Amino acid sequence: MTRAVLSIGSNLGDRLGHLRAAVTGLGDAVVMVSGVYETPPWGDADQPAYLNAAVMVADPAATPGDWLARAHAAEQAAGRVRDPARRFGPRTLDVDVVAVWDDAGRPVLSDDPGLTLPHPRAHQRAFVLRPWFDIDPGGRLVGHGGLTDLLQAEPVARDALDLNPRPDLALESDA
Repeated sequence: MTRAVLSIGSNLGDRLGHLRAAVTGLGDAVVMVSGVYETPPWGDADQPAYLNAAVMVADPAATPGDWLARAHAAEQAAGRVRDPARRFGPRTLDVDVVAVWDDAGRPVLSDDPGLTLPHPRAHQRAFVLRPWFDIDPGGRLVGHGGLTDLLQAEPVARDALDLNPRPDLALESDA
């Protein structure tokens, strides 16, 4: 498997620092990084705003499980603590594997409960789709359609109005 889109977000502590550390931790696999968006919390409104971005990564040797392991390693490095009582609660860093493509460019599908691909709720989340659109305007979420259409569909279009681009916050990479 060679390519994946990761969604990264943080709403605790040094939010930008956590996002930058995640990008740095992905190293040479980073192909492109979106702009940063400040977004209201999703699913549990009683928490601080998030900073969100998308990262396109590539590694000819990486499997979907490898991308998930890298996501969990980044979260752990940021001190992420999972609270099973608060599924959509605040976090130092959240890294989701949104979509993966094999070496022939075909989307990888998985219904494994540990890693469902594509991400089962990505099509509902403007904070995932809009940053992804920044780095891949022609992108498609298999089973749901193109990013442009998804961003114009309700309720995503309404949620997208709450996304605040933060051009003053950059995620540096060597890619």
